[in-house]
Amino acid sequence: MEKAKVYFTKEITPEAVVRMYEALGRKLEGKVAVKVHSGERGNQNYLRPEFMKPMIEHVNGTVVECNTAYDGARDTTEKHLELMKEHEWSKYFNVDIMDSEEDITLDIPNGKVIKKNYVGKNLLNYDSMLVLSHFKGHPMGGFGGALKQLSIGIASSKGKRYIHCHGKEGASYEDMFTADQIKFLEAMADAASSVVNHFKDNIVYINVMANMSVDCDCCNVAEDPCMKDIGILASLDPVAIDQACIDLVKNSNDPGRDHLMERINSRHGLHTIEAAEELGIGTRDYELIEI
Repeated sequence: MEKAKVYFTKEITPEAVVRMYEALGRKLEGKVAVKVHSGERGNQNYLRPEFMKPMIEHVNGTVVECNTAYDGARDTTEKHLELMKEHEWSKYFNVDIMDSEEDITLDIPNGKVIKKNYVGKNLLNYDSMLVLSHFKGHPMGGFGGALKQLSIGIASSKGKRYIHCHGKEGASYEDMFTADQIKFLEAMADAASSVVNHFKDNIVYINVMANMSVDCDCCNVAEDPCMKDIGILASLDPVAIDQACIDLVKNSNDPGRDHLMERINSRHGLHTIEAAEELGIGTRDYELIEI
């Protein structure tokens, strides 16, 4: 596999997001789903809808989300839609909670751990997808980027538990916190591959390296960012873009680097990237092109 192209800019503005998308040279066609993180109630670090607005409008996209598998402000469609209003996503965009009615399954015949992925049936309403990810740490996965958005982010509430518990049907909330870590990470890679294979070439990835806490936007009480902002990356390869973000953190001289890398390494976060590469949905070998 030849090197993937990952475009990078240090400028973090709404206009720069659009320029990074344009640099990819791939126009998303038809009805476009834009996967964002709505931000848990109380979280201070999530990327605000005003920042995403020019990009989402550029592709005439619908903001899509899925309900969570844990108690909070997003574990039911009714509460999730209310939070989308509070956080002003609904003020600017059409919002679709994709698992608001029922699940469908995407097959993963070559999955390492799971052979199917539960997603909301509304996924079938879209022709293409823009994965807008806020790169940061994560309490369980080590980090959150494109691969997490593709897997946990697009899985239904039931699907999230299924991934966390690496294929256990009827998994409970408590089961998610006692599951095998490596199998969980491999199940995330499996789930990500099912979404990539569903959309094929009609999917692009943008990662924003700003407000980088060791905690995810899913945390209602999160640590403040531990590093200075780095920039925006764009790619057609979800494996390469996440690897490039990790490398930018590792190669940084920022004093907060070690704290974020400790979170990533202590959860074996790189294994998700390794597993996704082995599944053939991307490569860790990339060329970083600064624009």
